[in-house]
Amino acid sequence: MQAVQTVSVHQQRTSAPAAANDIITLRDVTRTLPLGSEQIQILRGVSFAIPRRAWVAIMGPSGSGKSTLLGILAGLDTPDSGQVSIDGVDITHMDESKLARFRNEKIGMVFQSFNLIPTLTALENVEVPLFASRSTARSTARAKRMLELVGLSDRLNHRPNQLSGGQQQRVAIARALVNEPNLLIADEPTGNLDSTTGEAILNLFDELRRELGLTIVIATHDAAVAQRVDGILQMVDGQLVEHAR
Repeated sequence: MQAVQTVSVHQQRTSAPAAANDIITLRDVTRTLPLGSEQIQILRGVSFAIPRRAWVAIMGPSGSGKSTLLGILAGLDTPDSGQVSIDGVDITHMDESKLARFRNEKIGMVFQSFNLIPTLTALENVEVPLFASRSTARSTARAKRMLELVGLSDRLNHRPNQLSGGQQQRVAIARALVNEPNLLIADEPTGNLDSTTGEAILNLFDELRRELGLTIVIATHDAAVAQRVDGILQMVDGQLVEHAR
């Protein structure tokens, strides 16, 4: 298995160049959030690198900083300090309009709650990112191809309430991949699914990674994920305390 290239904060120097094979590089990332009149430190100097085409799990107890870290990787949140590079681009201080375009082109996102638009069909839901990027040429054909890849070519015109939880998550995965990103970020993607359906989604991730050359980063409590991934980033109290495999 491919190892996650992780170094401790003490070993990682801010000036050190990123390896050519790394799609993600974090250096000394910190993040605080307000809680009443106090500032709570959520991330405490997190540094690591993930190579291309790896499948990595971020694991840890509730409140350990997993979701905040995932939001920073996805460009949905900004660190207070440190540096975040995705696919060779420093996104730490990128302005919002450029960052939105970068996310849409380079990063696919999948959430626990699916986040599908209930009034749209499966096909229309998958087409949404193409319209956001103004990539409307052959958008229907691309969306159909993605739904075929996730095994839903017979559900194109079904709305979310006509689909099972597993099928809705497959639509969400197809939507995340329709712009052909290099990086797929998933936040508890099996959290609302039964164990059998969750296993099927993990199998799908593995198949898509091989077929599309994806890097996958998944935040999860699911112990089954740990048996499938190339490496684990273990978070406790906002710090990376361990990496495995």
